[in-house]
Amino acid sequence: MPSTRVTSEQIGDNVELLERADQLATLSWAFEQVAGNGAGRLVFLGGEAGVGKTALLRRFCAEHAGRAHVLWGSCERLFTPRARGPFLDIAERWPGPLAAGVQERVKPHEFVTMLIAELRLEPPTMLVLEDLHWIDEGTFDVLRLVVERLPDAPVLILASFRDDALSAHHLLRLLLGEIATVPSVERLHLQPLSRVAVATLARPFGVDEVELYAKTAGNPFFVTEVLAGGGARIPATVRDAVLARASYLPPAGRHILEAAAVVPARVELWLLEELVGGDLAGLESCISSGMLHTEDQTIAFRHELARLAIEAATALHRRVELHRAVVRALASPPIGRPDPARLAHHAEAAFDPRAVLEHAPVAGDYAAELGAHVEAAAQYARALRFADSLRMAEQANLYERHAYECHLTDDLISGLASNAAALERRRALGHDVLAADVLRLRAKMLWFVGQPDEAETICRDAVTLLEGSGDTRRLATAYATMTQIAMLAMKREMTLEWGHKTIELAEQVDAAGLVASALTSIGTVEAFTGATEGYTRLERGLALAKDAAEDEHIARALVNLVSSAVYAHRHELAEQYLTEGLAYTEHRDLESFRGVLMGLSALLQLSRGHISEAADDASAILRRARTLPMIRIGALVVLGRALARRGDLDAWTPLDEARDLTPTTDFAMFGSVALARAEAAWLLKTPDAIDAETDVAYEIACERDVVWYREELAYYRTQAGIDDAAAVRGRTPFALQLRGQSGAAARAWTALECPYEAALALSECDDVTELRAALRQLQRLEAGPAARRVARQLRELGVAHVSRGPRRATLANPGNLTVRELEVLACLNDGLSNAAIATRLYISPKTADHHVSAIMGKLGVHKRSDAVLEARRRGLGELGDPTPGARLRR
Repeated sequence: MPSTRVTSEQIGDNVELLERADQLATLSWAFEQVAGNGAGRLVFLGGEAGVGKTALLRRFCAEHAGRAHVLWGSCERLFTPRARGPFLDIAERWPGPLAAGVQERVKPHEFVTMLIAELRLEPPTMLVLEDLHWIDEGTFDVLRLVVERLPDAPVLILASFRDDALSAHHLLRLLLGEIATVPSVERLHLQPLSRVAVATLARPFGVDEVELYAKTAGNPFFVTEVLAGGGARIPATVRDAVLARASYLPPAGRHILEAAAVVPARVELWLLEELVGGDLAGLESCISSGMLHTEDQTIAFRHELARLAIEAATALHRRVELHRAVVRALASPPIGRPDPARLAHHAEAAFDPRAVLEHAPVAGDYAAELGAHVEAAAQYARALRFADSLRMAEQANLYERHAYECHLTDDLISGLASNAAALERRRALGHDVLAADVLRLRAKMLWFVGQPDEAETICRDAVTLLEGSGDTRRLATAYATMTQIAMLAMKREMTLEWGHKTIELAEQVDAAGLVASALTSIGTVEAFTGATEGYTRLERGLALAKDAAEDEHIARALVNLVSSAVYAHRHELAEQYLTEGLAYTEHRDLESFRGVLMGLSALLQLSRGHISEAADDASAILRRARTLPMIRIGALVVLGRALARRGDLDAWTPLDEARDLTPTTDFAMFGSVALARAEAAWLLKTPDAIDAETDVAYEIACERDVVWYREELAYYRTQAGIDDAAAVRGRTPFALQLRGQSGAAARAWTALECPYEAALALSECDDVTELRAALRQLQRLEAGPAARRVARQLRELGVAHVSRGPRRATLANPGNLTVRELEVLACLNDGLSNAAIATRLYISPKTADHHVSAIMGKLGVHKRSDAVLEARRRGLGELGDPTPGARLRR
């Protein structure tokens, strides 16, 4: 049959919508749910590039256009993404409060409140967010917050992404993990076309169907390009197919294509007209061929792969010329304000240093205001690549801004490099006071990369520079930094010395926030070293910070109050300030502080004996994006201890990572890791490791009088046969146990509402009644290793019929799956590979494979997909998800 040349408009959408009935039905079901009950839903649509995600979304939105408002926005393939890029798209086309919110650069929570208000419309709204594999940090923040507010708005959010473009630590992958258990969130995956579908399409065109499938792997876009290119010969690459089709266009059409290709995502009609000198005569040929399509007042390629192919084929000098024209045009748009992020992107592509330096810092400032600190750091870094022409003071300022954003985003290596460059320039200019500010930030960063001695020395240098400057406020700030450094090391006397110096100077200049900071540091070190007045001082610091209305000092006081209370098992006090802290940091977008509080919440769950809940909370934290080391370490410790208490050998995976991440300098972290590893070694029957795991931490705890750490470390060291007599004189329930007063210790632990520790204390008694009570308690808590130890003690005492106490979670499900197997089953339900399961649950791939095999064996199936179906059939819908109460999803 002779070949026939047709356009992709004639075949493209039909190709991409073949074999998509199930996905369209699922989307329709989700829409009816939203329309019926008024609560929102979010559907993630994943698939490889060219698989037809956009075509599917367009068809679905067109079918429901009469029943819904449709808002459409896309992430863009810029060198550095625009903060909240998709919402900028939407605001441009939907004027009103939302557009004002974009222009006013409001914080994420305020923006989400505006967005939800706009979405509460009749009929329901469909919000399409395309290409989230290019998600920016600002969009990530908004989308995560919108998920929490879905019950408040009748909106169906349709979010597409390329699932072949996500690295292990990609923002979107972490977001998907974080919200995986939210009931109103669905995941769809588009597969390439089958061999049968490709053969059906190929036959009318005289194309070899076997070769077509072999070269395209059923990718709808590739199939479309080959068939639209004409001729029976199948091009070797999609690029060749795209260029072959472009070659049929007249010169004016190819000129239009090249101009449109340098603008990611879409090009405004007015901008395209500027780029081609007002001659749009070739546009119709591009549209009729199907290579471009219109969308409101914009023009876009039908697929990003086609745009990239045309862009790559455009001569370098022509691309540079076009990018320069874009910069000129975007600097004075006919509507709205110039977009500094777009301008910076095109300025860099145009090799225009002046324009980069004009626009990139502005884009960085804009991103920083929105809390999109990754994008802010990237924009400042872009400007620094062209900064040689700036005056030295301007360079120093730019390096300082970049260093600070890197500090916020945990890119401490880059931050220290820029900080050093800023310091070099400030010193060369003789700016001693400004150099001191640079040194203070450097001291903080050095502390967190594990160089405490150098951090302390550098902070002292900052103090020296400021002591003769007459700048009392800056000097008080430097003193406050010294106080915080001393507190982190749990050096009580040093903390008190610098703290009182801070307060004296801060009161002279009425700097209530600095007084609050000093009181927070002093109160924390006092609480950790057993002085009850520390809590009073912490609460006074919080009150002062509130009077000063300084967010950072308020958040820090709340965090330290919670950590001090959890450390001493003062649960009611911890709960009081945890509730306040989570609400405060959420409302003000203080994500780092909020992350620490979430970790402390998981630790509080563990302290209260809620072992599985603590593990779930810790795992959720580890799936979050932008998790700073101190937050990650805390979650790893809780997860490791929870798994060890359940008898899971996987406990060593998070605990090994925590050990590798933790500097010995931050004693609160270092001591927590040592405690967790000691407990795991004891529970998992490797007590010989306890001495090496705890010797340094125990020595520091004794030297600095860190009471609870010292006595708990001594307790586990005693289990390994190490005699630490000094700890026996302590005041905690652990000290009572070390003195052999097990009954008194159990009562003390019960008064503190620590059921696990109370049961352990009871297990040290010789009385059978008390041992039975300890066994029942440990079995109720599903603390397998400790329960087995007590059961063995009872049998050794001659007690018959000792209850084995299978875990509640195992008995409650017909498949007899363990808690860990239920967690793995939930991952199978999400379609995860063994490697992905290992990443989500912090186990090795080999262990994941073992758990999957065990699940299939217990359920009597031979395929992973059948395991999920069999679990549902047996009524495991409530247990197959690691979040309590969640269901295995459709």
